Amino acid sequence: MPTLVQSLKKHDLGHLRILAQIWGVELSAGERKRARDELSEKLLNGALLAELIEALPVDAAQALNALLQNGGRIPWGKFERQFGKIREVGAGRRDREEIYLAPVSATETLFYRALLARAFFDHPNGAQEFAYLPDDLLGIIQGEGKATTPAKALGRLARPDECAHIIPATDHLLDDITTLLAALRLGWDEPPFGLETSLRFTRDLLPAARLMIDGGELQTDSIKTFLETERNETLNQLIRIWRESEIINTLHQIPTLICEGAWVNPVLDTRKALLSFIENIPKNKWWSLRSVIADIKKEYPDFQRTAGDYDAWFIRRADDGVRLRGFEHWDQVEGALIRYFIVGPLYWLGLVDLASTREEGEETAFRVREKLVESKEKDSEKINLNSSGQIISSRFVARTARYQISRFCNWEKSNNPDEYRYQITPSSLERAREQGLKISHLLGLLRKFAAGDIPPSLSRALQRWEANGTEARVETMSILRLSKPEDLEMLRKSKAGRFLGEVLGPTAVMVQAGASSKIMAALIEMGIFMKDETDK
Repeated sequence: MPTLVQSLKKHDLGHLRILAQIWGVELSAGERKRARDELSEKLLNGALLAELIEALPVDAAQALNALLQNGGRIPWGKFERQFGKIREVGAGRRDREEIYLAPVSATETLFYRALLARAFFDHPNGAQEFAYLPDDLLGIIQGEGKATTPAKALGRLARPDECAHIIPATDHLLDDITTLLAALRLGWDEPPFGLETSLRFTRDLLPAARLMIDGGELQTDSIKTFLETERNETLNQLIRIWRESEIINTLHQIPTLICEGAWVNPVLDTRKALLSFIENIPKNKWWSLRSVIADIKKEYPDFQRTAGDYDAWFIRRADDGVRLRGFEHWDQVEGALIRYFIVGPLYWLGLVDLASTREEGEETAFRVREKLVESKEKDSEKINLNSSGQIISSRFVARTARYQISRFCNWEKSNNPDEYRYQITPSSLERAREQGLKISHLLGLLRKFAAGDIPPSLSRALQRWEANGTEARVETMSILRLSKPEDLEMLRKSKAGRFLGEVLGPTAVMVQAGASSKIMAALIEMGIFMKDETDK
């Protein structure tokens, strides 16, 4: 950062004399450059600086402390918003009204004591304006032992009512990815039933984990490795991928927000900032979610907008389309992002447990875990199979088995989040055959992963289907019943006879689908009224 003498370059001689007056030093030079050098030399005095800081009003002392906590600089927009503005006045009014003797904000107080300057610095997102403490003054303050203590945990311990109902972390994410991959392999856009985690988050992980390329093509070799890797190791890999990925945009995943336009948010920097806040929270202690959000708003509101610009991003509220522009919508954007970050990705990745005041209530507390969720080893459970072709799979069955078997079946909804239900049907077998899968492949999977032997009747049915296709079918047909055999014979000889099917008896015959009205018209011509029992 610039030194004090560099920071004083932009000020006129009158401003330099004001600084000398407030610091209580003599300024003999009558020319601006010499006055600047003289003043800078006199102000770089530890004892004098300590005395000045000691006399600061409370709000100005807090503002100075905030600078020290942040390495001597804070984005100008954030600093001004938190500690007030500097009045923009000309030199004439400044000297005439002596406004520096009655500052209107903590920012103005520090400015007229040379403890605050503003300048543009390089930043990963481009040059940005910062409030800063001149570098040599910062060094003196830190040398005098006035540097602030390391960052403390934001928020507070949760009250007992805030963690009354505990929602422990799981590794359902691994199973949801398996489910989504199987659905995509079947040509579906998404699974027929909802996931335990989030479809958007899970889908965004696929290209980041190289299970899919940008065009949507699945990567079979990577999928095979993913499915066969032990659960705990896989979860660790996903955490690492998520932490380092620049293509997983957490802000865009929030269901209450719609992000539009070509603006770019700092994905990785934002994630690192939020993780740094969480890492300062004591592990294995229940922490109030609301208090963390409130403290971040107070201390680090611009954690994802380092320039403090709240007008550039085009974000709308999902439920009514209202544009969320300006700092007044911080809670609906930044606040929503923090909440989603904790109760979403951190929870789904097994990094935190959650809690609420009541069952099915909104999450009110979280607990940073010391260890990841420990899962059962792969192949630790077997699938259950019955003679009717129904398959029930625990989520702890080897993921590669469920992924493959599900491609041969219709998927059925289960009310148990730890199990998956499938049904072998002719249509599901036909779909599998179209994808190049064979019955022998399915039988091999069932022999390897089923809890018992394959029911002989099911094995025979699968082999007969492979050889003969579908050998039985159920159809919906209409049956016409007449009171006299001769009436049926006359109808068969009429123009409507071509709509009649198999004769079921002397007075009963099958009617082709959709032909009831034509049969009725023919019967009326014969002097017979027909009652259509299918017309309800």
